[in-house]
Amino acid sequence: QVQLVESGGGQVQAGGSLRLSCAASGLTFGNYAMGWFRQAPGKERELVAAISSGGHTFHADSVKGRFTISRDNAKNTLYLQINSLKPEDTAVYYCAAGRGSMYSGPPRSSLSYEYWGQGTQVTVSS
Repeated sequence: QVQLVESGGGQVQAGGSLRLSCAASGLTFGNYAMGWFRQAPGKERELVAAISSGGHTFHADSVKGRFTISRDNAKNTLYLQINSLKPEDTAVYYCAAGRGSMYSGPPRSSLSYEYWGQGTQVTVSS
């Protein structure tokens, strides 16, 4: 059974930093593209950042320069380093795993991700 477990969320002040982690099990981690999605109340779930099995990354314009996605295949763990947090970053952040080419950028559609974590809350106060 595939499991994705997020951690590292919490309450932080604007301008602060946070590092989210996603521990994966039950799958060959290195063979999957991984992504971070977030969903704020009343809004659609959006892709924040993604990384292919080959290490190619994508970052949404809204977070570019502040968020950095990375992975450690030896630890079966996905990370999201978040800097310069803004109140609008407040959301539940979800880790997801899906199939994608290792030779190109990671998939950007949520439909390409078949496994999902339970989410971790990030709350940014001003």
